[in-house]
Amino acid sequence: MRAVVAVASVLIIAVGSVAWSRAVRSDDDLDARLDEPGNYVLPGLVTNPPLATDALPAVELLDDDGAAVRLVSDGRPMVVNLWYSQCAPCARELADLAVVHEEVGDRVRFVGVNPWDTATTMRRFAADRGVAYELLRDEGGRFGEALDVVAYPVTLFVGPDGEVVDATGPIEARELRARIQELWS
Repeated sequence: MRAVVAVASVLIIAVGSVAWSRAVRSDDDLDARLDEPGNYVLPGLVTNPPLATDALPAVELLDDDGAAVRLVSDGRPMVVNLWYSQCAPCARELADLAVVHEEVGDRVRFVGVNPWDTATTMRRFAADRGVAYELLRDEGGRFGEALDVVAYPVTLFVGPDGEVVDATGPIEARELRARIQELWS
């Protein structure tokens, strides 16, 4: 019996030593420690790089009926929002975009571009948040890829000539109103 207790004691000490050495070792090579309080961001997904283009990408998107279309200027300034339903910041901002769209009416064209959802999911999710503006699907993510998008949501501000004049990540109604006022009033 003493031998069993001795072997168990040795094993407990060995396992404890390994656990202790791992707990106190230097973590200089770690990106984050999840046992410390704070905000964590995945490396490389903080923000999008500068736009890869000054014009909207000439990429085929799908309209509400599944027909291929290209997003081109119709002579009005545009707010183009890239989003999808499983993106928490996207979900939060959709209602704000819908409110501002309602306020500016036809003066500014709003377009939502969705790279992930089915047409049904996209329409239902957007409608639940009050969205009544044009929705397009970016099947395969080629539109976002052409813009070097790595983090969603992205909102593009496109001049009447079709040139992208600015881009931002998540945006609230107050900021969106101010940006539209600054650019096009």
